[in-house]
Amino acid sequence: MEQFERFDIEKKPVKEKFFLTPLAWLLSFPSVWYRRLKVNKVGMKGLKPPYILLCTHHAFIDFKVTTKAIFPKRANYVVAIDGFIKREWLLRNVGAIVKRKFTTDAVLFRQIKYGVEKLNNIVAIYPEARYSLIGTDAILPDSLGKMVKVLKKPVVVLNMHGNYLTQPVWNLKMRYVPLKADMTKLYDVEDLENASVDEINEKIRVAFKYDEYQWQYDNKIKIKNKDRAKNIHKVLYQCPACKKEHEMTSDGHKIWCNSCHHTYEMDVYGKIKAFDGKTEFTHIPDWYEWEREQVRKQIENNTYHFSDDVIVEALPNSKGYVRLGEGKLTHDISGFHLTLRNDNYEIDLKKEPLSMYGCHIEYDYMKKGDCIDLSTMHDTFYIYPKNKKNVVTKISLAVEEIYKIKKKQI
Repeated sequence: MEQFERFDIEKKPVKEKFFLTPLAWLLSFPSVWYRRLKVNKVGMKGLKPPYILLCTHHAFIDFKVTTKAIFPKRANYVVAIDGFIKREWLLRNVGAIVKRKFTTDAVLFRQIKYGVEKLNNIVAIYPEARYSLIGTDAILPDSLGKMVKVLKKPVVVLNMHGNYLTQPVWNLKMRYVPLKADMTKLYDVEDLENASVDEINEKIRVAFKYDEYQWQYDNKIKIKNKDRAKNIHKVLYQCPACKKEHEMTSDGHKIWCNSCHHTYEMDVYGKIKAFDGKTEFTHIPDWYEWEREQVRKQIENNTYHFSDDVIVEALPNSKGYVRLGEGKLTHDISGFHLTLRNDNYEIDLKKEPLSMYGCHIEYDYMKKGDCIDLSTMHDTFYIYPKNKKNVVTKISLAVEEIYKIKKKQI
C-alpha cells in the first residue's frame, strides 16, 4: 500500500470561494423548494458564525437542506473521503474537511478548530457518520461532547425530517416527500462552560432523536411509489415469523421470507401488515430493533461469528478505488480481522471493538454488491463478501452491540 499517494488530511480547510457560492445555491434550492422545505428555527435569532452545526444524516439531500437552513451563510462541511472521488478540487474550494469514517482522528479535531477559530465559520458535522439505515437515529460518539466543550463555540442541532423517506439508503430511487427541519441552538458558550461532558452528550442525543416512519404516519404522508418496499430486506434481513436469517426478499410493496413464505405489505403510510396470519411488527423500526436484540443475544451467548472470503478495494486518495484482490474477513467479540496476501499487496488489519462505535456499510455499492468499509488514518478498505449474502446489516448491528458490551467492561 505504500506505493499509493495518500489523501492529504492535514491540508487546512478554506472558506468557500465566492464564485462557487451561487453554484451551491443553484444545486440546492430547486430540490428543497420542490419539496416545500420548512425550517423551524429555535433560539437562532441573533446567532452569527462561528458555531458548530450538528446535523442528522439521512440521504444526499441532507447537504441541500443544510445549505438552505444556514442561508445566506456558508459552512465548512465534514465530508467522507469517498465524497472527494474525482472532485477533490471542487470540494476543497467549497471548504470541505475530509474524514475517514469511524476512526479516532485528532487531525479532524484540529481542522474543525481551525474552521471555527481561524476562518470564523460555521462547521457542519454529520456525527452519525452514515446515512440512517431504517429512518431512526444512530449511535453517536462519546467524544462529541468533549469536542464541543473544548471548542467553546455555540452548538446548533439540525434535525431533518423527510430526507430518509425521499431516498432511503436501501433504495436510492427518489420519491417525492415534503421536507421539514428543526434548527435549534442547543448551547451558547456560557451554557457549555457550566455543563459536564456527560450532560452535553445526553442533550445532543435527545436533540438527535428521530423516527422517519413515525413522522410519516403522524403527518399522513402518502408514498404511493410502487417500489416503496423494494430492497428493504437489506435491512430487515431476519424473518420475525420463522426467525431465519438472510432469507428475506422484497420487491414492489412486499417483503417475504423464502423459507417460511410469510409475506408482508408496506402500505402508503409506511406501516407493515402480514397478508395472512400474525403481523409481528407494524412499525418498521421495531422490526430492526428486534433484529438488534437477536444479535445481542448471540454475542452474549458467544455464538456470534462472521467469516467469509472477500473482495477488497482500497481508497487511498481521491483518484478512485484500487482493486487489491481476494482476502478473508472475520468479525466476532474480539473485533475485525482482515487479511489479504498476493504478489502485489499484503494486508493484516485488526480493528478492536473499542476502536469503532459503529460501522459504515453500503448496499449494492457502485453495483458491485453489499460492502463493509474499514478505515485507518491513511487507508480505507471497501470489503465485499463473496459467498454470504445480505449480511452487512447484521455486522453493523454487531459492531454497535459489541462496542456497548466492551465499554461497560472498562
